[in-house]
Amino acid sequence: MPSVSLGRSEYAYCNRECACSSDYLFPALGELLSDLPTGSVVADVGCGNGSLLAKLGKPAWEMHGLEVSESGINQGIANYPQIQFHLADMTQNVDLPLLAGKCDVVMSTEVIEHVLLPRMFAKNCFALLKPGGTLIVSTPYHGYLKNLVLAASGTLDAHFTALWDHGHIKFWSRRTLIRLLQESGFRVTEFRGTGRMPFLWKSMILVATKV
Repeated sequence: MPSVSLGRSEYAYCNRECACSSDYLFPALGELLSDLPTGSVVADVGCGNGSLLAKLGKPAWEMHGLEVSESGINQGIANYPQIQFHLADMTQNVDLPLLAGKCDVVMSTEVIEHVLLPRMFAKNCFALLKPGGTLIVSTPYHGYLKNLVLAASGTLDAHFTALWDHGHIKFWSRRTLIRLLQESGFRVTEFRGTGRMPFLWKSMILVATKV
């Protein structure tokens, strides 16, 4: 595996393990992808080290991982040869002729809350998909009841901490994420909460179609 000199802008991946969020995301994602046919092209945008896509993937799919972190790409190449990895910043104008307009599914899990330019991010996801293709995006859930519980329990400051390097900079509600996707040309078809009890969910998953 090639060595990488990590700068402060690099989100470092040091191993091949899944993030803790995969424990509560995987069942829902697995169900959403269960009927995907042989030969489908699946791209994971912000794939990190590729571990979640590798866990979800099937040998009959063509799988691609897109990631801005060089150490994530290096870990993915070293550990998951069934996935084609691409170094790409999806908040910029990207040129990916191999994938543009060819993906049946684009998924992005627990990424958009870290993104400074979410409209560009959504635009690039849209560009990767075939007409009628599916976007699956997850992000931490925020809603009135959960925010109220966080405030009442004294954990609001810890939850919205500004002290986490490379941490969350956007805090999405169901309404704001739907608005972003609709502005970008998607039709939102499904909402799911995952992790914990209803309306205190850890994350939400939105499914949308390129129209």
